[in-house]
Amino acid sequence: MPERLHIVWFKRDLRVEDHRPLAAAAEAGPVLPLLVAEPGWWGQETMAGRHWDFVAECLAELRAALAALGQPLVIRVGEPEAVFEAVRRAHGLAGLWSHEETGDLHSFARDRRVAAWARARGVPWREFRQSGVIRRIGSRDGWARRWDAFMAEPAAKPPALAPLAGVEPGPIPNAAALGLAPDLCPGRQAGGRAAALERLASFLAKRGETYRRAMSAPVPAAEACSRLSPHLAWGTLSMREAAQALAARRAERPGGHWPGALASFSGRLHWRDHFMQKLEDEPEIERRALHPAYRADEAAGEGFEAWAKGETGLPFADACMRSLRETGWLNFRMRAMLVSLAAHHLGLGWRRPGAHLARLFTDYEPGIHWPQVQMQAGVTGVNTIRIYNPVKQGKDQDAAGAFIRRWLPELGPVPGPLLHEPWLWDGARALAYPPPLIDHEAAARRAREALWRRREAGGFGAPAGAIQAKHGSRRAGIPHRGGRRKPAEGQLSLPLPE
Repeated sequence: MPERLHIVWFKRDLRVEDHRPLAAAAEAGPVLPLLVAEPGWWGQETMAGRHWDFVAECLAELRAALAALGQPLVIRVGEPEAVFEAVRRAHGLAGLWSHEETGDLHSFARDRRVAAWARARGVPWREFRQSGVIRRIGSRDGWARRWDAFMAEPAAKPPALAPLAGVEPGPIPNAAALGLAPDLCPGRQAGGRAAALERLASFLAKRGETYRRAMSAPVPAAEACSRLSPHLAWGTLSMREAAQALAARRAERPGGHWPGALASFSGRLHWRDHFMQKLEDEPEIERRALHPAYRADEAAGEGFEAWAKGETGLPFADACMRSLRETGWLNFRMRAMLVSLAAHHLGLGWRRPGAHLARLFTDYEPGIHWPQVQMQAGVTGVNTIRIYNPVKQGKDQDAAGAFIRRWLPELGPVPGPLLHEPWLWDGARALAYPPPLIDHEAAARRAREALWRRREAGGFGAPAGAIQAKHGSRRAGIPHRGGRRKPAEGQLSLPLPE
């Protein structure tokens, strides 16, 4: 009688290196490496064709890597429990192996269904950590030490696999097969393990030296940031691999600007899992404001379509949005500015703009995205209120206007000194570019006052304290719940790994 199979369920871990479920399952018996392309998951408002196009490139490399080990990747379209049941009936199933996933509410519900299916059929499901996120953590005390210890553990080696008879690998579906609309993104990063390794090596060898001082402006950031975010999001590279490569580079004690750059990047790797831990501990962050004082708010502003298309009449913000639409990436400060503009100046709230940005970010990672969107929208109750001035940000981060001129060619006739405020130019009416939707300074004042009135209302502090105790870094207390303090405009304390 043929030996029953062990399914290794690939999700956001599209690699064979440092893949503990794969290594452990191979020791237990014959392995069926399986990815299930789920139309229900891909049909969500946060997903887009650019995501699948990136993933499809990753799957082509993963299939080849697994074939070199002995058994290529098997791909099926459907819902996981139905696919697993088909495997069980056709071949017998000894176990299900996977990494833990800190995903969205849809994947959370799906995993609960899979767990129920496995229990009902007596199929053991073994899950492994693949990041610093700790399931059912209880307390954040000591979290950073546990992160460091996990990253220092040896990486799992790719195992040899026995080829499986009678199991067709199946095609890699295209985006249309999953119900995704065409999504042209000509500047999108390439998917796959080879691209991830190249980005990591080039960042640590050369590109990253100016990381600390270049990350804030969109033009230099595109080169000086690691650009590992989509690879970490989809798992072509593990966090442990990135952390250990960084540690090895720091051990070389490079000179120049490297010590500061590497220290900054180390902080951002930690912050990545810090934010994902928030969603792991409270999945509802995806749809519900963290602080209860903001949960009844309804977005009443107008201008969503103009904001989403990069047609607000505020050149630097519009250039950022158009760049994002074409490339699938934007540096952190500019991401924060786009959320601030939508939530504060335009009064669009955080949920709808957040979903739109998720569709555009090739590196969309729910555990980072939604806590950050809420933070920039001012609805966490525990972060300093920051409202970005889109004109000042442009003058600070694109002083010569090269970024604006690249993405807004219709502003070509505008003289350089007025490029950030073209409405002040005498020839503005002749431009094929809209006037500003809002008086951005007046809108910022109104938003700031409204946010502070809410924070200074009775009963705000107790929930904020509970949020800080559950989700906050242990290095700082709750910042400025009551008294007002104006931070440096655009100051960031919680950046993403870019």
